[in-house]
Amino acid sequence: MNFQNVRFEASYGLFSQIPPSQMPEFAFSGRSNVGKSSLINKLFSRKQLARVSATPGKTATINFYRTEEARFADLPGYGYAKVSRKEKERWAGLIGDYLASDRDIALVFQLIDMRHAPTKEDLMMIDYLVECEMPFVIVLTKMDKLTRRQQEERLQSFQREIPYADQITMLPVSSETGEGMEAVREIIEQLCLPDAAQPDPALADAGEEEQEAIRRFRESVRSGRLDECGGEKLPARERKKGETCL
Repeated sequence: MNFQNVRFEASYGLFSQIPPSQMPEFAFSGRSNVGKSSLINKLFSRKQLARVSATPGKTATINFYRTEEARFADLPGYGYAKVSRKEKERWAGLIGDYLASDRDIALVFQLIDMRHAPTKEDLMMIDYLVECEMPFVIVLTKMDKLTRRQQEERLQSFQREIPYADQITMLPVSSETGEGMEAVREIIEQLCLPDAAQPDPALADAGEEEQEAIRRFRESVRSGRLDECGGEKLPARERKKGETCL
């Protein structure tokens, strides 16, 4: 795949505006200011393909980019406090409707800042992706801000901070140096191969023990404070289609 042969396609603020899916799509999800736009620019070696803003919560639409082989969706960042409740609900609905649709979503890249423990919203999104059986990998951004020793320490910490993290593919990357980006490109190329088997990179070949571990992970999120949404408990089993609780 020629990653430089990419173009901006369109932005949509409502799911109903998005045209039908006609090719594999790769979605980029993450908290506001986690570095989604910077990662997209580095992925395609284009400095201004995706607008990078110092203001969190700037992306309020799903922005689509495409190559000849695939489409790429930059989802609105979640978790930004200085946004009205109504706007947060629109964002959550937009993200949820997109992920719960019948579009050909080949993979979700779930971004988390490598320097910090995952937020409540990050863990909610991971649980949502697992529950929906959505193929995903976790991309750990801003690795260049840490020393090698700190990177190793954070990777070990993620094993404790994310339940059953050993079953989830994690890719440390830097949008500054480009380290780790080739691994992201290789995953995309592999999933775009015609007639290629496309196992879930996050939950590949899960056996009975792994399935049980996933079940316990879901229950831990359902029963704990991570399921708080607007001050109320919202068990995952009662969520409506497309509702992410972000």
